[in-house]
Amino acid sequence: MAYWLFKSEPDVWSWEQQVARGAAGEEWNGVRNYMARNNMRAMALGDQGFYYHSRSGLEVVGIVEVCATSHPDSTTDDPRWDCVDIRALRPLARPVTLEAIKADGRLSEMVLVKNSRLSVQPVTPAEWQIICELGGTTP
Repeated sequence: MAYWLFKSEPDVWSWEQQVARGAAGEEWNGVRNYMARNNMRAMALGDQGFYYHSRSGLEVVGIVEVCATSHPDSTTDDPRWDCVDIRALRPLARPVTLEAIKADGRLSEMVLVKNSRLSVQPVTPAEWQIICELGGTTP
């Protein structure tokens, strides 16, 4: 299993909206960055990800699972853009802020710290464990 981080502005698509989609999940569409798209193309069913509120909040709030692998993005006719579907699994017991992530030296190489603008990014197994620990959540 691989781990990922999905960034969303909570006023555009919030954790609560993701949870409301239930087991069917939701298409993670509208991504127009080649690196983020390639990350989605590399995902497998059952991969897990952190759900991160960007712009406002700046915190990891939940855990999601890839429930449909890479397919054409329904929001465009441009064949270059793909997406995956994700479903909410559970919230973190306590959100983990970007400030807390940057303050933890064990996470200094995390993509979120190095390239905070990338909307879909990989997370290493060690980073996954640390953020779950910080969030009071069993991995």
